[in-house]
Amino acid sequence: MHILITDDHAVVRRGLREILADSLVGATFSEAGNADEALRVLARYAISILVLDINMPGRSGLDVLKDVKRLYPRLPVIVLSVQSEDQYAVRCLRAGAAAYINKDSAPEELAQAARKVLGGGRYVGAGLAEKLVTILDEGGERPRHELLSDRELEVMLMIAAGISLTDIGTTLHVSSKTVSTYRARVMDKMQMRSNAELTRYAVSHRLIE
Repeated sequence: MHILITDDHAVVRRGLREILADSLVGATFSEAGNADEALRVLARYAISILVLDINMPGRSGLDVLKDVKRLYPRLPVIVLSVQSEDQYAVRCLRAGAAAYINKDSAPEELAQAARKVLGGGRYVGAGLAEKLVTILDEGGERPRHELLSDRELEVMLMIAAGISLTDIGTTLHVSSKTVSTYRARVMDKMQMRSNAELTRYAVSHRLIE
């Protein structure tokens, strides 16, 4: 069993590796700090599980997830995030993730999730399971932010958090003009006219703290 851990922080990778090594006897590991490194490792080794941080500079983990599932459709992917489950969990599961875990819960849930996905199953924590049931109960009524593309949602959340367009561009490695284009699309789809409205919406829907 060979596990690839992808996160841009070495200390986090080490911690995740220790958690999995303690519970999956005999497992071997590779590490990657970004999307390109992860894809190189996947091409080189027969990976049993990919543990993927969704919050990486440049290409997001969600972008990487889609590439991985296209290239290696049978590879189980466990997505880790510091973000609220309300933001990305459903998107990740729809994109093919076998599990979605908040990093705060990783020590308790990661090993359990790994065993579940190795057996061909999917894993969601109790909190996320409740949210999924709620979404199903709501039927066709979808919140407006679910109309956004993955990148539009990412830009919206940064704007709502008070990050400037210039800083958003730096983080995402795109120009300020491109960020402005994303903002215009967000405003149109969300039917809003100001950053303040976006912030109120994000807070009320628990998308940001």
